Amino acid sequence: MIFSKTNINGVLLVVPQRREDDRGYFARTFCRDEFADRGLTDFAQCSVSFNLRKGTVRGMHFQRAPHAETKLVRCVRGAVFDVVVDLRPLSPTFRQWLGFELDAANGYALYVPQDVAHGFQTLQDETEVFYMISPAYTPGRGAGLRFDDPAISIGWPLPVSVIADADRSWPLLADWRP
Repeated sequence: MIFSKTNINGVLLVVPQRREDDRGYFARTFCRDEFADRGLTDFAQCSVSFNLRKGTVRGMHFQRAPHAETKLVRCVRGAVFDVVVDLRPLSPTFRQWLGFELDAANGYALYVPQDVAHGFQTLQDETEVFYMISPAYTPGRGAGLRFDDPAISIGWPLPVSVIADADRSWPLLADWRP
């Protein structure tokens, strides 16, 4: 695997190294030792998100301390525009966002550290996203920021076709406190 740094400290694009032959390819998508050698979090649970319609937005989610979570996110069917927002007040990229296209064809994954909000927009119908998460989800600790917050101005590539009421009602960054 190739671990590529991004412009937000701790957010990594993880690119599998494929071994191809006439059958297709084989690639490792996670190796505990390779992650540990880089000081990256091990994962406690795996989850999947299936999305029927192109343009669906999920996010911007994070989990509050002391249960702050780290995620490894991969699109295994379809395609997403995957977004992170740095919520660490002492970070030089505090309140900045980055977006990445993850799809089943490129196999890329995004490593999202604690205190970085995460969300995505589906670029195709019937898109499936696979998450590795640590620590395990803790009810009542989930939080989020508005996907359309003008202070962040995320450049979503498509009009929003589907979004949960909860994701529409997260606070604006101006009203948010760490």
